[in-house]
Amino acid sequence: MISRKNASISQFIIHKVGNKFNDTKNAFSDKPVEFDEASYELMLPFLLRPFGSVVQSYRFNHHSNISLNEINSYAAQLFNDEEAFVDVSKHIVTHLFEQSNSSQIKTGDVLVVMFEGIEFQDITTNAVGIFKIENKVNFFQTYLEDNSYDVLVQKGISSKKVDKGCLILNQSDGEGNIILSVDNNSYDAQYWLNHFLNIKYADDANNHTQQYIELCKDFSTEIIKTSYGAKEQNTFLAKTIDFFKENEIVNVERFKEELFEEDKYKQQFDDYKKEFEGEKNLVIRNQFDVAEAVVTKEKRKIKTDIKLDTNIQIKLDIDAPDASAEYLERGYDDEKKMHYYKVFFNAED
Repeated sequence: MISRKNASISQFIIHKVGNKFNDTKNAFSDKPVEFDEASYELMLPFLLRPFGSVVQSYRFNHHSNISLNEINSYAAQLFNDEEAFVDVSKHIVTHLFEQSNSSQIKTGDVLVVMFEGIEFQDITTNAVGIFKIENKVNFFQTYLEDNSYDVLVQKGISSKKVDKGCLILNQSDGEGNIILSVDNNSYDAQYWLNHFLNIKYADDANNHTQQYIELCKDFSTEIIKTSYGAKEQNTFLAKTIDFFKENEIVNVERFKEELFEEDKYKQQFDDYKKEFEGEKNLVIRNQFDVAEAVVTKEKRKIKTDIKLDTNIQIKLDIDAPDASAEYLERGYDDEKKMHYYKVFFNAED
């Protein structure tokens, strides 16, 4: 997460990127934009707002040598030579164009931006921003003609959110430059993250926490819900979040001891973990520090509703992991030939 309260734009340029698959060409600007006050005051938060809630960060990747990563090289040039801004920004767009290997890849506006005063983890730094605007929205424009007002429809960029964007901070750790990325139009996740930027998640607590919660969510859907029902699935997810909230360090063996009473469930989890690691091409650590921000964000995403085919929904509280086991009873009615839930309570709100 970044803070933009002291941030400013020092350079800004707009180009158009085509799609070689559809034989549409790039179009380049020869000089940076000079903002008026109103445009600047709207553009700065438009570009940086999405990164205020980004928790996980990335690092540049390359199969042989990190210095051969194109965007890594272009970012280094921009940080080291302000006079090269226009030329390097064109190279960035050309590199993006080269990744358009299918008709799905959309043409659009590419904004290359130099920021100053970006605050990240108590450090103030400058950053390179690369943004792609893929979707234009219709808006009404009124105008005066012959002493009467008329209206026409024009297309423009919505100021609500960017489609794709990244911030490359001029700040590094042992893995390289810190990179943040957003993609609100993820029709092809490989295109932006893997092909254009060629980045990978940082090897840190944020990533370890994210991976493990994703493992638990998938396990709850594919194994627990399928075999034992939605009630057990939601109980497992609530206990998972509770475990992460109560522990600063996750130890996988201790996690299994607390969440599974029987060894057969532990074995199921171990088997699924191996499958998950193979499919995702990663290795989940047996012990890691918990990232509280990731837990909070993932908790908001978890749905704990039990949806029944009788148009009834039961909503469970993610913060009360033992409630469903204590106050919710599942059974089968032989007379109606239907499953049922029995809910115990003292009073209605």
